[in-house]
Amino acid sequence: MAQSENQQSSFSDIIELNVGGQVYVTRHATLVSVPNSLLWTMFRQRSPAELPKDSKGRYFFDRDGFLFRYILDYLRERDIVLPDFFKERGRLQKEAEFFQLHELSQRLVPAVSKDNSLGDEVGAHVDPEEAALACALGGTGITTSAVSSPSLRSPFQKYGFITIGYRGSYTIGRDIQTDAKFRRVARITVCGKTSLAKEVFGETLNESRDPDKPPERYTSRYYLKYNFLEQAFDRLAEVGFHMVACSSTGTCAYASSDPNEDKIWTSYTEYVFSRN
Repeated sequence: MAQSENQQSSFSDIIELNVGGQVYVTRHATLVSVPNSLLWTMFRQRSPAELPKDSKGRYFFDRDGFLFRYILDYLRERDIVLPDFFKERGRLQKEAEFFQLHELSQRLVPAVSKDNSLGDEVGAHVDPEEAALACALGGTGITTSAVSSPSLRSPFQKYGFITIGYRGSYTIGRDIQTDAKFRRVARITVCGKTSLAKEVFGETLNESRDPDKPPERYTSRYYLKYNFLEQAFDRLAEVGFHMVACSSTGTCAYASSDPNEDKIWTSYTEYVFSRN
């Protein structure tokens, strides 16, 4: 028993974690708040020298860094409130099992359907009136705690803005009656809060230019792995966003110094989407 207490005291009160490239800072007491969990075992029964660390001395876990924020929320509050239209419920349950948070894992089991519609309730009991309300809303993934206590949600879980940028160019010949020659679109950019962008676009979001952005920070460096603007619009509509603004610019240049040669037009358009 004395050895266990000495090992626990060897950890600092503030702990830095690197979970799949995402950096988290929390208290030692939070990590050991659930007895017999994996984190409790690691940070109470073992010493700092025994735990894997990254190059900066942060304790390292090769797990999903984005989903770990919900693991920490549960450790702090013994409750969890997921965002509307949350699509990672199954993966979060696997993370809960990995960290040996068995109560959380059970609460994440879908109660009704396989597509996380009415099955998104976090609590063990669903009030019939709340279930009817969820059905009336089209199965939007409302959690029991979110329905009964909406004030528990943080603002980014209720609403947000995402800006889609679209750049392309095309050539118009001297005979304006001929078909324009469109060039390949370079990419579709995504601007907004990191956590919201990941929630909406998931694995289709390319994060290579901004891989270490914290979940609650904003970025303008993400882009999509496909080049069809309609796909982005469809996805945003599916998760409750609607367009609120649009702006576009265009420039024209000649392919050569000869004004009789084809003109190259380049356009850039931004579409602003909101979810209230």
